[in-house]
Amino acid sequence: MKTLCVYCGASMGANPLYADATRALARSMVDNNVALVYGGGKVGLMGTIADEVMRLGGEATGVIPKALLDKEVGHQGLTRLHIVKDMHERKALMASLADGFVALPGGIGTLEELLEIFTWSRLGLHDKPLGLLNAGGFYDGLIRFLQHVVNEGFLPAEQASLLMHDAAPDVLLASLKAFRPQPHPVLLDSAEANRIA
Repeated sequence: MKTLCVYCGASMGANPLYADATRALARSMVDNNVALVYGGGKVGLMGTIADEVMRLGGEATGVIPKALLDKEVGHQGLTRLHIVKDMHERKALMASLADGFVALPGGIGTLEELLEIFTWSRLGLHDKPLGLLNAGGFYDGLIRFLQHVVNEGFLPAEQASLLMHDAAPDVLLASLKAFRPQPHPVLLDSAEANRIA
């Protein structure tokens, strides 16, 4: 794994542990020569991970819609910054640039990005590893809910297990790097899935 797409909040959150875990993930990424791909912001946990990766000598690629750049939330100190027309183009480019995906604590946007890329995995559109950095138990509720979805017959257990999670950034990164895709049924062919996505 050479690049990791990180989804995270544009705010710092209520618990300082979230920023600590974000910086720890950045250190683990740089130590393992894994470059950052993220949403291109300079605020919140987004800014924290980009600043830490750059401070430690790593590479950080941002992808941001022009509308957000115009609001002056774009990070100008990155290795590279792609400016795109809208959120759909942003997510597609981030996905294409990354070898894996991690969600840090964040809000509705973070959840939306995570669940979309999880759905793409379920549809067979990619076979890249997915993870939750469960800092301070932030994602405990989501993990329980996904088990409920499995129990109720809406998600196969083997598909649910594709979303790895750990509170320790270095452990999670090691799990992502060790991931080997397993054959799984593709529900749609690529053309049909792309029309839906």
